[in-house]
Amino acid sequence: MATSNNVPVSKILRNKRQFEEDKKSREDWRKAKKLEEARKAGTAPAAVDEEGKDISPHISQYISSAPGYFGAKGPTLKHQRPQLEKEKIFSKLDEWYRRGVDTNSVAVKYRKGACENCGAMTQKKKDCMERPRKVAAKYSGAKIAPDEFIHREVAMDYDGKRDRRSGYDPSEHKAIIEEYQRIEEAKRHLRAEKLNFTVDGNVEREKVDKEDEGTYVGRTREDTAKYLLNLDRDSAYYDPKTRSMRKNPHFNSTLGDQDIDYAGDNFVLFSGDAQKHSVAQVFACEAHEIGVDEHLLSEPTKLEMLQKNMKRIRSS
Repeated sequence: MATSNNVPVSKILRNKRQFEEDKKSREDWRKAKKLEEARKAGTAPAAVDEEGKDISPHISQYISSAPGYFGAKGPTLKHQRPQLEKEKIFSKLDEWYRRGVDTNSVAVKYRKGACENCGAMTQKKKDCMERPRKVAAKYSGAKIAPDEFIHREVAMDYDGKRDRRSGYDPSEHKAIIEEYQRIEEAKRHLRAEKLNFTVDGNVEREKVDKEDEGTYVGRTREDTAKYLLNLDRDSAYYDPKTRSMRKNPHFNSTLGDQDIDYAGDNFVLFSGDAQKHSVAQVFACEAHEIGVDEHLLSEPTKLEMLQKNMKRIRSS
């Protein structure tokens, strides 16, 4: 059995040093615990990382403590942020490449490794979009197709791959603007030609046929509301819920037989084919009463023929 006399001096010194370190670490742990409680209570300033940013004392320890291999020399949260050296660099949305074919340099003879069908170097025969030739360019050596622009690889992120305007050239929009400008200029000349100028220089406004715009020259596009046509309280009733005015708003006014733009909604019931439909409906009801089984909606043609025959019989 080993006694203290048999223990070497180096082991005794090592144990003493270990005991002092353990004692010191316990004291440091108490100080650190006390400082952490003071920071959470707000009586001590928060810890600062290497970038000068405050670290919240309420962050959990397993998040705030960096792993040993990270090599942190103080409080930090850098290990929780994206590492720039490990991030993948994507192309910007405005970074694109030229498309189409390069017509500046066109080959005059077939080149080895080119497309057998059209002779372009940027594609193979299975990828060729040109019509299959009777005699391929490989054997004829004529009409060599121009090469496409060789572009670099573009690394696009999630948004870049789904960008609807990717690769769009804004200069193409100038052609659309010029086309609309020419149309507007033609409309302006058409309006000037249709306006009649009197001898004394007064301009006589006429209705200009502009089906594309639906407006009159010299007038606004706004339509007068129905309830503003006649402000008399005894005029036609206006239903704001259905925006309808059944009666003529000018029935009791002094306009007389003058032309009016609006004569009420009921005029639709007494114009056009509405009268024919009402007469046919009355005839169907009368025929049903005398025993003729006819219906206006189920057999409209048969009812119309019956109505014509009845009209011919009555006239004869």
